[in-house]
Amino acid sequence: MVIRNFQTLRRAMAARAPLHLAVAGGDDGAVIAGVVAGFEAGLVASAVISGQGDAIRAALPQGLRDRVRLLPADTPEACARAAVAELRAGRAQVLMKGHVDSAAYLRAVVDRDTGIRGAGVLSNLTLAEMPSVPRLIGATDNGIVPAPTLEQKRAILRNALPLFRGLGLEQVRVAAIAASEKVSERQPATVDAAALAAEARAGALPGLIVDGPFGYDVALSADAARAKGLGASPVAGQADLILFPNIESANATAKAWKLHGQAQTGSLVLGATAPVLLNSRADGPERRVIGLVMAQCVLAGQEAHG
Repeated sequence: MVIRNFQTLRRAMAARAPLHLAVAGGDDGAVIAGVVAGFEAGLVASAVISGQGDAIRAALPQGLRDRVRLLPADTPEACARAAVAELRAGRAQVLMKGHVDSAAYLRAVVDRDTGIRGAGVLSNLTLAEMPSVPRLIGATDNGIVPAPTLEQKRAILRNALPLFRGLGLEQVRVAAIAASEKVSERQPATVDAAALAAEARAGALPGLIVDGPFGYDVALSADAARAKGLGASPVAGQADLILFPNIESANATAKAWKLHGQAQTGSLVLGATAPVLLNSRADGPERRVIGLVMAQCVLAGQEAHG
């Protein structure tokens, strides 16, 4: 079954065992609300939270205190390191960003000696459900790699595979976005898009159907694809994932989905040895819960493919 919305995804992931969660920096009411929402949704079995222990314990509902372990830490860097150490030791499955600076958080993740960095590139993916698209749609990389090279783009796409496999997609339709559908050396994004499309057609990117270069409209609108003579593309008008040429375009688009597209969204950092939630300070409990559901989906996709 292919999962097309978050409600169905939640039902599917409810059959899985709840997660053991590590939270970097719990000294914030919004962070605690997100953790509590994860428990209440049945997504979290236990949590370890770094930060000011007494304040965190006081903020937790009485009924959850025996399911939460506290790690005293005084600085954002210490909070991040302590939470990452829980995953490295195998005591947690998923990492959540709490009240810590994103830079300190990611430094702890990628530290070569104490972090949970995988073998390749880290990348961020936002998954959205919105009224104008009849399926879940992803945007990447909107938070980690400023201007990905062709090799980094390959890694970013491979990072996304477990998530989409968890959604039931054996072949992920990827639209490689650029400002024009014409390949031009003056626009490197078009050259990279064409190269990735050729590699996918040759079987060099298993699990991915890549096409481009496409404008954003061609990626999502069958009418726009036909009007531009691209109606025969296996991706145009039906993309599952949009690969952006740089962080600015991806980040702006994902935020526009939330602000103007009435989208429900969740985001994950992929490419580490465990799913990593990189929450915006503006995200409420609901988006943190969606991030946890996505983390479950990634783990399901990894298990299904060994």
